[in-house]
Amino acid sequence: MTTARELDERYGRTPRRRLPWIVFGAAAVAAVVALGWTVVAQQMSAVDADDLGFTVVDAHSVDLRFQFTAPQGADVACAVEALDEEFGVVGWKLIEIPGGEHHTKGVAVRIPTVAEATTGLVKACWVA
Repeated sequence: MTTARELDERYGRTPRRRLPWIVFGAAAVAAVVALGWTVVAQQMSAVDADDLGFTVVDAHSVDLRFQFTAPQGADVACAVEALDEEFGVVGWKLIEIPGGEHHTKGVAVRIPTVAEATTGLVKACWVA
């Protein structure tokens, strides 16, 4: 019997099991890679919109200017709103913009309203 074996028996040491740790480590690495890829894929197809300005035309319409950044060539849909002085929605419109060769595109749209609006804004944009 070797000295190392005698010491292991005396102090109750057991052989190390490396396979469970290797499997756990591989699973953890796979989970991190999958989560990272999900985040990157979402950001690649995300649409970001910024309001540039609005003009209250009359009591029944608002002109809104905005720009959006989307994946190149992707068709985009946007929901735009007109709000009154108490931030109530007095008009809205869904618009569809065909994909183009540029990532960023400016848009001007007229929003019909049921009462006089005090502002116009982009509610949301998404890849259609």
